[in-house]
Amino acid sequence: MPELWGLTAHEAGDLLRRRETSSHELTEASLARIGAVEPHIKAYTTVTDEVARKHAREADEAIARGEGSPLTGVPMQIKDLICTKGIRTTCGSRMLESFVPTYDATVTTRLYDQRIVLLGKGNMDEFAMGSSTENSAFFPVHNPWDLERVPGGSSGGGAAAVAARECFYALGSDTGGSIRQPAALCGVVGLKPTYGLVSRYGLVAFASSLDQIGPITRDVTDAALVLNCIAGHDPLDSTSIPRPVPDYARALQEGVKGLRLGIPAEYYGEGIDAGVKEVLEEAAKVLEGLGIHLEEVSLPSTRYALACYYIIAPSECSANLARYDGVKYGFSYQDTDDMWEAMEKTRQYGFGPEVKRRIMLGTYALSAGYYDAYYLKAQKVRTLIRQEFDEVFQRVDALVTPTSPSVAFRLGEKTADPVQMYLSDICTIPVNMAGLPGISLPCGFSEGMPVGMQLIGPHLSEETLLRVAYAYEQATPWHTKWPPL
Repeated sequence: MPELWGLTAHEAGDLLRRRETSSHELTEASLARIGAVEPHIKAYTTVTDEVARKHAREADEAIARGEGSPLTGVPMQIKDLICTKGIRTTCGSRMLESFVPTYDATVTTRLYDQRIVLLGKGNMDEFAMGSSTENSAFFPVHNPWDLERVPGGSSGGGAAAVAARECFYALGSDTGGSIRQPAALCGVVGLKPTYGLVSRYGLVAFASSLDQIGPITRDVTDAALVLNCIAGHDPLDSTSIPRPVPDYARALQEGVKGLRLGIPAEYYGEGIDAGVKEVLEEAAKVLEGLGIHLEEVSLPSTRYALACYYIIAPSECSANLARYDGVKYGFSYQDTDDMWEAMEKTRQYGFGPEVKRRIMLGTYALSAGYYDAYYLKAQKVRTLIRQEFDEVFQRVDALVTPTSPSVAFRLGEKTADPVQMYLSDICTIPVNMAGLPGISLPCGFSEGMPVGMQLIGPHLSEETLLRVAYAYEQATPWHTKWPPL
């Protein structure tokens, strides 16, 4: 049997319910693992050891009373832009370095209701703006497979922590690929749900029409269990979808024979590394062997998704981050009697370079004389992208694509070239633009680094995506591989 910290969340949960271990033992094993590898990985901004021990005691008491769920007592991490009452929530920024929320996000409350154990807050690109977690105001995260490489972003702390076995699963957020891309680069599973399926209440906003919370896990079963816990309507979020939540874990067993998957030509063209393409071709053969019918499809507007995203997301970021003025909360520059200078200096010292870059891009796109030329046009193209997806899903049940055009690149390799960095999300951004669900799962290696396969489905097709992902996972060994730290 592997070390306790080497188990999946559902394996750990099974042991707890059979009383073969305790939440206390799982938590101490996880904290010891964090102590051993965290100096190399830097996946946490805050480790909450005392909170974790308190949660573990409560979970063990609940289990002794015969209460609990599959995740009760299982230690996990929450991305550091999801509010946790009484626990620092920094968004990876100097602006919120000392911010302690007075309330919990809805997803935090739902996890606490299941009596999970919170190990700490996940390191991230500042305000979720980045593809490598090098934009964290505190320290970059290192990929557990190669400490000289990035883990992806912006949920790089969550993906690296799950891959390095520093937690059993993590919650991340995905605005343009920030769950799926780091999951691919770290060799774990990342699920971005349909927009509105999981409440955004208590998620510190980057781009409100794109942001979505989802799980990062060691396997597909764990992803389904976490989604069971966090999905569902929330009256506190006006974009939340009012519909019953199915049992996603039960859906895994329903089989995939006869399903039709589309292979969009635009996701396999220029810019995709040859090694990544080769791994995806092998994965496609496995899917065919499972009785799935594959056919080539086309999504011609995909080529405009990246440009659209970098108008819409910075525009929303410009509006959302205007609240950081040094008056209400967060960092405040005090060494002046002039209100305007105080606001300017607060933002000068509180925000990092990437956040400032995106605020300027968004403010420009929304300014008088440019709104119609940029923002309005981008919204129209966004509608075309969504319509193309809708048309393709008349023919196929889901799409299969690479998650990232390359494997993890080296730390510092793209920091001087924002455009090259932005291209890291070229395969994931269209999903957010259309509000669709997408899942990334490991499907092989190139250059000794993990490669991720992305499955994209129509709105609220999480059950289908999880079924396909589970069938592929069970037919391949990739989910059993983890970095030899």
